[in-house]
Amino acid sequence: MIVTSNIQIQKTTRSRVPEVDFSKLEFGKLSTDHMFIAEYRGGEWQDARIVPFSNLSLSPFALGLHYGQTIFEGMKAFRMADGNISIFRPEKNHERFNISARRMCMAEVPKDLFMDALHQFVALEHEWVPKTEGSSLYLRPFMFASEARLGVKPSDEYYFMIVASPVGPYYSQPVKVKVETEYVRAAEGGTGYAKCGGNYGGSLYPAMLARKAGFDQVLWTDAKTHSFIEESGTMNVMFRFGDVVVTPSLSSSILDGVTRDSILTLAEDMGYGVEEREVPVAELEQRLQNGSCKEAFGAGTAALVAPIEYIDIHGESYRLNIQPDALMYQIKKRLTDIRIGSTEDIYGWNYIVKP
Repeated sequence: MIVTSNIQIQKTTRSRVPEVDFSKLEFGKLSTDHMFIAEYRGGEWQDARIVPFSNLSLSPFALGLHYGQTIFEGMKAFRMADGNISIFRPEKNHERFNISARRMCMAEVPKDLFMDALHQFVALEHEWVPKTEGSSLYLRPFMFASEARLGVKPSDEYYFMIVASPVGPYYSQPVKVKVETEYVRAAEGGTGYAKCGGNYGGSLYPAMLARKAGFDQVLWTDAKTHSFIEESGTMNVMFRFGDVVVTPSLSSSILDGVTRDSILTLAEDMGYGVEEREVPVAELEQRLQNGSCKEAFGAGTAALVAPIEYIDIHGESYRLNIQPDALMYQIKKRLTDIRIGSTEDIYGWNYIVKP
């Protein structure tokens, strides 16, 4: 794809790439050399630019600091076998970004600006895309209200930005989770389907309590009755019941994950049944008891696939016997092979950037 850009680029005078040990990457710890910024003022986006990574200067009155108008996306860029770089399904991330913006009464970002910004940014930061297996460049587009004013109202001014961090694997080992029946992540009619900051801030306390109790994360349940599984930590959750891949149906309290959608597509094409439906906690417990729940895993951009080995329900712990040839590992490999170009991308998921 050829991009004609109106984005101004100011390159750093000293890249930090030579100082990085790409074999030891912590998730989200290290920034790349640059960042993208565009500002929404007077009803339009303007001053689109890529500049050296630095701190921001904001008014303490900035509305986003007070009333939660913040949204973000997460996606990855991969080093391909031919030396090019692929960004995985960015158009779907753009679509979801604007869904979040509408829910939070924020200015929408035109597709041309979103895609152009990603393209120019990744092309400039191409040396930051790791070459090591299992690693990638994590991209974080985000937006926040910047209008300097106190008072509960939708902001008239916004910053749209993109930053990035080279990352390794998110979860190195299978995880242990508990079914959460006291706290909730989101309720029907709320903002659970939007990727907004408040959803994550509200999840920190119950997740902290779970870790103190010996778990890695929680399985969220519905807000009304705590009778149905919704998500796993900050990811969608999937189960293999027999030869059927089952995941909770999308709703206003469940995020429409890009990885979720990709896995469902691949599972169906691999000959497995796929069901998007309610997953009662009682059914999950029964299947764990009789052995018909063969696999459970989280699905998200950061982890891709996070195998779940232990599930605790009402204080009773159930262990899943994870096999090396588990379906989730097969799907993970197929997704990875598509992203790095070792398998044909018949779905058109890869957005290619030539360094």
